[in-house]
Amino acid sequence: QHWDVFKYVTEVFILVPALLGLKGNLEMTLASRLSTAANIGQMDTPKELWKMITGNMALIQVQATVVGFLASIAAVVFGWIPDGHFSMAHAVLLCASSVATAFIASLVLGMIMIGVIIGSRKMGINPDNVATPIAASLGDLITLALLSGISWGLYKELESKAYVNPLVCAFFISLLPIWVIIAKRNSATREVLYSGWEPVIIAMAISSVGGLILDRTVSDPNFAGMAVFTPVINGVGGNLVAVQASRISTYLHMSGVPGDSPGTAPRKCPSPCSTFFSSDVNSRSARVLFLLVVPGHLVFLYTIHSMQGGHTTLTLIFIVFYMTAALLQVLILLYIADWMVHWMWGRHLDPDNFSIPYLTALGDLIGTGLLALSFHVLWLIGDRDSDVGD
Repeated sequence: QHWDVFKYVTEVFILVPALLGLKGNLEMTLASRLSTAANIGQMDTPKELWKMITGNMALIQVQATVVGFLASIAAVVFGWIPDGHFSMAHAVLLCASSVATAFIASLVLGMIMIGVIIGSRKMGINPDNVATPIAASLGDLITLALLSGISWGLYKELESKAYVNPLVCAFFISLLPIWVIIAKRNSATREVLYSGWEPVIIAMAISSVGGLILDRTVSDPNFAGMAVFTPVINGVGGNLVAVQASRISTYLHMSGVPGDSPGTAPRKCPSPCSTFFSSDVNSRSARVLFLLVVPGHLVFLYTIHSMQGGHTTLTLIFIVFYMTAALLQVLILLYIADWMVHWMWGRHLDPDNFSIPYLTALGDLIGTGLLALSFHVLWLIGDRDSDVGD
């Protein structure tokens, strides 16, 4: 927040939810896909395992490079329209930072995911419960560290070595054909390579709107304290809804193929009672995940407070507003997940590939929006201490 690159190229804030959302678009769909494949016995032989790994790794590199490039264009446009000021040097910096971050983060996280899923399978643990939260939390940490470090390094080179930024862009984009060829040759990923773009790109656009809210809010000195809480509220919401979507998807896969009508027919629009209060296995997991919100966030708030991070005193009224925003975000997401996964299944779409990008992007947008609203309301009622911990 206080580094020169964030102060002078504020559009980097717009990239934050879009690139953090990539773990929802790519790594968590990869984790969900491989968890389902592991649970239904498609990764039991070394040959099947190797085929799954190479195809999926190539696929996420293609998606990461393209989405990283599109996210930088969205950041430039969203930053340019309100300000009416366009800088070519800053646009190339955003492109290089975004593409490099997306590519490296996806490579590292993809390898970690594969290790976690193989390890879970060997230890007899359901990968659905383990892989998606690890993908989400590590994804936030690694992506944010890479984005900050890479953008800061490239910003320093902007004055003396202007050619570095376009060179970085060109290098990662030139690798695209190699990954496309590998993914195309694999029957497990060929279909996703052609059909899996819509959710990834729409999710990136939704997250970028959340980024615009973050940029506008954090740039205002009165609401500077919001920066430290945004990855936390979005990360927790994304983690919990991804676990639920992955579990419902595996449950449906065990009873047939997309389009089949399993034990419970795909619902047009479930009632909140059936989502949270029925005796169904997915309803029980929704209740458990919802109950994790308050203790989880209390731990994170205590950690932020003890590290003296941020600009906001953790008063009782602030904690009440923050928890209300967090609970409301997860409640909405779990309800949408129940409807969306069943709806996609009924439409012959594999929820492993299509639901999680939309859900995590909506989590980013709802979380950032509710958090910004909470800060505005707190400001209006007189809770004004934006310089704490500065």
